[in-house]
Amino acid sequence: MDKISRLKIFGFLIAFLTQTGFCAIKPFEDEIWNTPENIIDSQISKLLSRYNAKMRNPCSDYVFIRRVYLDITGSIPTIEEIDSFIQDKSQDKRKKLIDKLLEKDDFALYWSMRWCDILRVKSEYPINLWPNAVQAYHRWIYEKIRENMPYDKFARELLTSSGSNFRVPPVNFYRAVQGRSPQSIAKAVCQTFMGIDFEKLSKQQQENLSIFFSRVAYKKTQEWKEEIVYLNPEPAKIIRTNFPDGKIVEISPQQDPRVIFADWLISPQNPYFNKNIVNRIWAWIMGQGIISPVDDTYGKDTPGKEILTTLENEFIKSGYDIKHMIKLILNSRTYQQSSIPTPDTKNPEIQFAFYKIRQMEAEVLLDILCYLAGKGEEYISQIPEPFTYIPRENRNIGLADGSITSSFLITFGRPSRDTGLESERNSKPTDKQRLYMLNSSDIQRRISLSPILRKATSQLWKSKKDSVTILYKILLSRPPTDQELAMAEEYFNTSGVMQYRAINDIAWALINSKEFIFKH
Repeated sequence: MDKISRLKIFGFLIAFLTQTGFCAIKPFEDEIWNTPENIIDSQISKLLSRYNAKMRNPCSDYVFIRRVYLDITGSIPTIEEIDSFIQDKSQDKRKKLIDKLLEKDDFALYWSMRWCDILRVKSEYPINLWPNAVQAYHRWIYEKIRENMPYDKFARELLTSSGSNFRVPPVNFYRAVQGRSPQSIAKAVCQTFMGIDFEKLSKQQQENLSIFFSRVAYKKTQEWKEEIVYLNPEPAKIIRTNFPDGKIVEISPQQDPRVIFADWLISPQNPYFNKNIVNRIWAWIMGQGIISPVDDTYGKDTPGKEILTTLENEFIKSGYDIKHMIKLILNSRTYQQSSIPTPDTKNPEIQFAFYKIRQMEAEVLLDILCYLAGKGEEYISQIPEPFTYIPRENRNIGLADGSITSSFLITFGRPSRDTGLESERNSKPTDKQRLYMLNSSDIQRRISLSPILRKATSQLWKSKKDSVTILYKILLSRPPTDQELAMAEEYFNTSGVMQYRAINDIAWALINSKEFIFKH
């Protein structure tokens, strides 16, 4: 693209962002709700009424299908999927779409990525799981999410398993910790399963909690990098300690302290376990926790505590069913409302009065760019050893090892998985990201060679309007407005470039828009 064309299309981009920023209601909102209120919405309405605020209008079907695809599968819908959904006139089509997407393998893959972040799945320093263990651990997490294993059983297996880190994947929870002291393990358990910052507990509380992991031991085998996690049989005295809620417990030498702790942890009466996971699920879907940050909720109150209690009770009643919780949130009006705030909801104290706009995760954005380009990323790395090769057909959200990365993933905030903290993932936009999207020859190459975007180019000889409409549906999951069509037509007529170049320029402008890069 020459300098003049770049300046013209940059002008088009500025006009586009001005015209289609989140100030216009159409095509982003509907006026009438077809989604019935659920138990979440009644609590949210009560919360908002304290601030004389109310929820926004429902998001449009075009916004909804893009949003729910991104939040469930980490992908965007195809034109065929969009058209099928829009043409469906049934009142419960959103519910049916949610149910359908939750059964896709991509759901398990995308949500495995989230769990691998907090379970610190990486091979090299400072975690040192090593490649074989990383693959086994990632596969185990993926399979359990796909099976929809109840969360209490999921947590219990991670905390009580013993054996080879290659052959019993959940034992890698104990290896994926920075340090092997009982205190280091207790810190990871606190953060992951209770949302408690271990350092904020009293010294006595820290010591009491660490005792439950004082018999965790490790030994090497003859196989390269294999390690056994086991219960040290040597101690022969009764252990006396306190659970985090203050209850005293005595553990005999014949008992596994980890099992005693896990049974306490997953009890329906536990004040931390259920609150932590429903708060995490809410944050993953809604963009922020009811209590934030999700890794540090100990002793914190929140105006939304009634919502949290409602979610906890529903989770326990469902048998710790994570998919049930996801469905409950996704089928709420709270989730399906517009992302356009009003002057009376911009008060930072008012939470959940509109859908929170946030940038896509690095892996998701790269997957979409790979989808447009018609081929995926290839990862070749001598570290971690042995020599690692990951083929192009693998999605970036399925990249198991946090040690294998790229400049793109680093630039767009993929976490290093060193600490397991949610804050390690940085999805905030930066100048470096914007410059990359605007100026990268890689982005230009993906656009110009894209077999997907060729669908739009192939229609130019028939109708520019049809061509632009296809382009918008591919990139923004919606047709263009009349204003946008007029701007595109003006660019075709005044840019001075060939029509196929003009359609690529418009694609470049859309890819650089907030509507493409952000979940909304």
